[in-house]
Amino acid sequence: MTARLEFSAVHHAYDGSPVLHGVDFTVEPGDIACLLGASGCGKTTVLRCIAGFEPLLAGQVLLDGEVLSAPGLMLPPEQRRIGMVFQDYALFPHLTVAGNVAFGLRNVSAAERDARVQQLLDLVGLPGAGGKYTQELSGGQQQRVALARALAPRPRLLLLDEPFSNLDVEMRERLSVEVRDILKRERITAVLVTHDQNEAFSIGDRIGIVRGGRIEQWDTPYQIYHEPRTRYAADFIGKGHFLPGSVLGNGRIRLEFGEFTPDVPLQWPSGTAVDVLLRPDDVLHDDASLMQATVLHKAFRGAEFLYTLQLPQGGLVYSLVPSHHNHALGEKIGIRLELDHLVAYPRATTA
Repeated sequence: MTARLEFSAVHHAYDGSPVLHGVDFTVEPGDIACLLGASGCGKTTVLRCIAGFEPLLAGQVLLDGEVLSAPGLMLPPEQRRIGMVFQDYALFPHLTVAGNVAFGLRNVSAAERDARVQQLLDLVGLPGAGGKYTQELSGGQQQRVALARALAPRPRLLLLDEPFSNLDVEMRERLSVEVRDILKRERITAVLVTHDQNEAFSIGDRIGIVRGGRIEQWDTPYQIYHEPRTRYAADFIGKGHFLPGSVLGNGRIRLEFGEFTPDVPLQWPSGTAVDVLLRPDDVLHDDASLMQATVLHKAFRGAEFLYTLQLPQGGLVYSLVPSHHNHALGEKIGIRLELDHLVAYPRATTA
């Protein structure tokens, strides 16, 4: 059931207003891709173009080399063999769970249909729930039913549009991991739209940061976080603060913390003013350090505190600190920099 999706240089507009500007990416067979971005950036429009709900002004959508959409060509959605899971589940309240899962099964015998329904209910962790009605289930269980229904006809590709946004945080985290496991077990190619970074990181093999109808960066979650290609991507992903620095002639950078040598050669000449992104895991609490910072704010997270710290010259940094180090607001604590990945941009660069 695995398929290769190519979304090639696609342009799209609503009522003459451009929405997608040459969006280009590929999802390999069995991979899960996440489109991540703010509201209105165009990520759901991408999903609708893949599904066949929107025409293209330019470009192509291909699945295993078959052209699904192009200017003047649009294969009907029902002929694409693409499954969809929606934000609001879109289940039929008058049908049982088994009836919902079986809804998309056509031209199969009753025995085959019943076996497929049972197989999928087992797969999504709802064995024995086939006789219940959807309103008897929790939100997480209803989303499992929606997933089973989408998988029932063995689609070539699965699209998920903000599938966990109606669930509480704990359920979102648990169900996102479970859904990834299910899709990997079934080796299903999938594209998920979300605005939740944690969700994208926990599910995606590839993440596309969407900004203003363009792909800002298409990469693995690790590279998106540690090697953002643009300042926008760096600022959008995770938490962090930019600190001013300057490039020295010996391939080093000077920050308020002192001088350090990056892990990659610098691309800027000596004297260039830069902004260096520091993540919470780059700044370590160290009582023996001569560098002192003032605690401005702290957020208790159980096993750790997220401290907002002010440096002597006014710069701000975050630091993740084990929660047995419970420092008061206004207290000075020792810190040191442990920077494994340089994320820096010339000072004049704008987002």
